[in-house]
Amino acid sequence: MEPLRIRDHVLKSRLILGSGKYRDYDEMLAAWDAAGADCVTVALRRVDLAHEREERNLLDVIDRERYTILPNTAGCDPAEDALRTARLARELGLGDLVKLEVIADEETLLPNAPATIEATRILADEGFTVLAYTNDDPVAARALEEAGAASVMPLGAPIGSGLGILNPTNIRIILARAGVPIIVDAGVGTASDVAIAMELGADGVLLNTGVAKARDTVQMARAMKHACEAGRLAYLAGRMPKREYASPSSPVEGRFTG
Repeated sequence: MEPLRIRDHVLKSRLILGSGKYRDYDEMLAAWDAAGADCVTVALRRVDLAHEREERNLLDVIDRERYTILPNTAGCDPAEDALRTARLARELGLGDLVKLEVIADEETLLPNAPATIEATRILADEGFTVLAYTNDDPVAARALEEAGAASVMPLGAPIGSGLGILNPTNIRIILARAGVPIIVDAGVGTASDVAIAMELGADGVLLNTGVAKARDTVQMARAMKHACEAGRLAYLAGRMPKREYASPSSPVEGRFTG
């Protein structure tokens, strides 16, 4: 499968995994390995940078030769918190990549689109490569691209819900209008959800809970990998048209009669 290019960054895998909700670091690392991921996202606000609670924090256990770290601004509200977190990530030497997430509502965890658009514009002007998380709204997606987002990340369903791709029509519209990579993010619960996203033409999928909360995280991570690859191949191959009536697999016309 061809790599995913986001500006100057090249990812071999189109599947990006999160780092939260695992039982321990060993389980997390095993899942990442099984998924074949080479980019992982880290909620910087939830990392114990001062080592007050644990001897080693999440950043200590990630092999930076193997994985591209995508810092994210999860839990940030208002937008000023997200801007501060992105700048801190760059000061820590994590580079210019950032997943921008500004939440509007604590119960639904849905994005604040206007605040995200404005924060995208500010960070893009500061030289960040912004991957902007948003609603499955074609208008918001276009606005984010115009604001300087290097990638737009529409949700499949609310964060952590596992409901899958609730609005494939809107995702399809976003993809048709996009001039930057579109990565479906949030709501993925199982491998078929990944396959659907990729078959729609998504450039990648970012997920966390679907693997971290599976009964067998490693097996689910492996399933997600195969689903991502299969969905991408199916999209590139182009599916047959749907029909309302049957069509024989062995047509009568032109049949060899001997």
